[in-house]
Amino acid sequence: MLFAAAECAPLVKAGGLGDVAGALPAALRRQGLDVRVLLPGYPAVLAAARAGRKGETRGVAVLPACGVTHLVEATLAGDVPMIVVDHPGLYDRIGGPYQDDGGTDWPDNPWRFGLLSKVAALLAGTASPYAWRPAIVHCNDWHTGLAPAYLRFDTAAAGRCGTVMTVHNLVHQGLFSPEWVSRLELPSASYAPDGLEFYGSMSFLKAGIRYADEITTVSPTYAREIQSEPLGCGLDGLLRARKGELTGILNGVDNAAWNPAADKLLARRYDAQTLEAKAANKRELQAGMQLAVEPKVPLLGVISRFVPQKGLDLVADVATELIAGPAQLVVLGAGDAELENRFRRLATDHPRRIAVRIGFDEVLAHRIEAGSDAFLMPSRFEPCGMNQMYSQRYGTPPVVRATGGLVDTVVDCTAETLAAGTATGFVFAEASADALLTAVRRATDAYLDPGVWRALQENGMAMDFSWDLAARRYADVYAAAMRASAQNA
Repeated sequence: MLFAAAECAPLVKAGGLGDVAGALPAALRRQGLDVRVLLPGYPAVLAAARAGRKGETRGVAVLPACGVTHLVEATLAGDVPMIVVDHPGLYDRIGGPYQDDGGTDWPDNPWRFGLLSKVAALLAGTASPYAWRPAIVHCNDWHTGLAPAYLRFDTAAAGRCGTVMTVHNLVHQGLFSPEWVSRLELPSASYAPDGLEFYGSMSFLKAGIRYADEITTVSPTYAREIQSEPLGCGLDGLLRARKGELTGILNGVDNAAWNPAADKLLARRYDAQTLEAKAANKRELQAGMQLAVEPKVPLLGVISRFVPQKGLDLVADVATELIAGPAQLVVLGAGDAELENRFRRLATDHPRRIAVRIGFDEVLAHRIEAGSDAFLMPSRFEPCGMNQMYSQRYGTPPVVRATGGLVDTVVDCTAETLAAGTATGFVFAEASADALLTAVRRATDAYLDPGVWRALQENGMAMDFSWDLAARRYADVYAAAMRASAQNA
């Protein structure tokens, strides 16, 4: 199976896709699948490839306008084989995988990810430079969305390979002007309402959804939500038409990286039997972020991108009410400049109650998960989400909005769920500041009852969010894709 993606942690990561690409292929290999990961040749990826190279470099002419492209074989951590698309003119640059340091999309993104998609299709066909052939090409988000289209229109490859398209976030669709259809060597007939045309643009993501044999998203609830507006983002009709091939599979958690009993980044490690040790992490977090070291005041943690999707404006709206609880707030993240400044002002106005770190800091992220008492995720929508699962593993009950993967992974604390031993956090329905504040007040009230809080912590820490569960579900989807491909041959 070829797992094609534009990012892969820890080499390059812009969001949840990087976490998935860094963990799912290894889990699939543990299930006995022969998986290889296809990545663009960003500087960090090429550096890792040079360190783990295991095969000769192959030169291929995939898109003539791009010239010769080299394919480099190497090995990722966990002994996962990797094929790198080495094209310095497209990938060897300073900045992120999709944007420059100023946050502007790379203007040649159609070439960069059209090439990645075309290489994925090449490796599945008879023109591949390798003897190895994948039975499945697993594409991820718009960056590899053209691969199923290339394979569908390549009669020589028809029926040879099944395709799976995973939508990690439907908002990002890879929309470009229609001229790219011919420039990327797709047939003109593909640019149609029943093809990859999307309101006058060419859509990489629509191509993947339209032509893949099977489609997945990263949670069951998100799979339902995107079949209607507003979360369907204009593709809800196509997704409803293909609902028989659409499956929601929850992302997993890297249990090695996110394990409070073995986490070397913590002041003190702990597990469900030694939860008292969690207090040492709270003290260190408070001191390190220059908050008042007050063990009995609930500490609320936030780790997030500052974008409208994440609902961090709701946290800012009620921050003063939250700390009047009393409570403390620690925030890590970056994004919208106005929201960054709002949080900076809050920290300046309340220096012993609110602490803010602008940017992304992996060490601090682990310490916030371990040191906080509760974790806030008020997302307006959330395809899956990872931090609510990390929080439960760290005995830090999450407060989340009822959407996407959040509602699939957090069980609201009620008298009934406490009695059943299933309660793991606090869930609220409306995307409003008042609803968030009410949910946090429920959480801080529960925090004052040591028996209830300990039960919530232990229930969450007992949850199994392992990638092995997700890998078994994906294996079923691959089998379905192979059957569909054979029928369409």
